[in-house]
Amino acid sequence: MSPTSIVIITMSITMSTIMVMSSSNWLMAWVGLELNMLAILPIISKPKTLRASEATTKYFLTQAIASSMMLLSSTINAWQTGNWDILELKNKFSTTIMTLSLLMKMGAAPVHFWLPEVLQGTTLQTALLITTWQKLAPISLMYMISNNTQPTILMLTGLLSMIIGGWGGVNQTQLRKTMAYSSINNLGWTIMIMSLSPNMAIMNISTYIIMTTPIFLMMTNTSMKTLQNLSTAWTTSTTTTFSISLLMLSTSGLPPFTGFMPKMLILNELILQKLTTLATLAIMTSLISLLFYLRIAYLTMMLTSPMTTSSSTKWRTQNQKSQLATMMAPVALFIAHLIPAIPF
Repeated sequence: MSPTSIVIITMSITMSTIMVMSSSNWLMAWVGLELNMLAILPIISKPKTLRASEATTKYFLTQAIASSMMLLSSTINAWQTGNWDILELKNKFSTTIMTLSLLMKMGAAPVHFWLPEVLQGTTLQTALLITTWQKLAPISLMYMISNNTQPTILMLTGLLSMIIGGWGGVNQTQLRKTMAYSSINNLGWTIMIMSLSPNMAIMNISTYIIMTTPIFLMMTNTSMKTLQNLSTAWTTSTTTTFSISLLMLSTSGLPPFTGFMPKMLILNELILQKLTTLATLAIMTSLISLLFYLRIAYLTMMLTSPMTTSSSTKWRTQNQKSQLATMMAPVALFIAHLIPAIPF
C-alpha cells in the first residue's frame, strides 16, 4: 500500500470517528460511521489471502446491517418527534433498535458473531485497530443516548456479553480469537453500567483500551499468534513474555492490577443501586473469563525455563522487532500497576 493511500485511510478513520463523537444529528453520525467502515475495509483486505477476503466480507455485511438498523431507528424517531437530534431519542421502539445496532457495531453479545472471525482473518495491527479505535464511535453514541435507553436491555445484554466472552475464550488456542472474546467480555462490563453511570462505563472502556494496546503491540513485534508461540516466546524476549502475562491478568480484573479498578467501581455502583443479584452474577462470570487468562499466565510464567538457551537455533533470531518489544515491556508494566489512581 502506497504512503499516499495510508495517509488518506488514516485521516479518514480518524476524522470519521471524530465526526461521530462531535455530531448532534443522527444523519451526520450515520455518515461518519459509514466513512469509518469504508476506510477500514482496505486495511482488512490488505493481505491477499482468502481469510482476509472472508473477514472483509463479514465485516462489511455486518456493519452495513447495523448501519441500516441505525438509519431505520433514527428515521422512525424523526417521524414521531419531528427532529434528528441524538439526545431526543424518545421512542422506545427506536431506542431498542438503535441499541441493537450499536451493539452490533461494537461487537457485543448477542450480535457478536462477526468479531472473532474477523480478528482471526486479519493481521495483528488491524485486530488492534478493530478492538480499540473502532469501538470509540458506537460507544460515544451509546453514551449520548444512555439517558433514554432501557436499563433492563443494557444490563441483560451486558451480562450475556460477559458470559459469552468468558465461555468463548476458554477453549481457544488462537491469541486473536482469545483477545476477541476478551473484548466481548469487557464490553459486557461497559454496557451493563452504561445506563446507571455512563462516566464509569467510559472509564472502564478507556482502561481496557490502555491495557489492550501494549498487548497487541508486543504480540505484533514478537509474531505471537497462538498459545504455542506464547509459550516459546521466552527464548527471544523474556521480558515481553512476562509483561504480556501481567497485562492479561490485569485485563481479567485480578487485584491488585489496573483492570481491577473499574470492575470494583462497577460492582460498588451495582450494589448501591440495590442490584446485588446482578453484581453477584457479574462476579461469577468474571471467574469464567479469569480461567483462560490464568492459562495464558501459566503457559508463560510457570512453564518458562529459568534461563534462556545459549544455543543458536534457526528460529531464535535477535532482530529489531525483539528489541522494540523489550522497550515496550516497561510501559506495559507501568500500565498494569495503575491501581493507586483509583478515585476513592
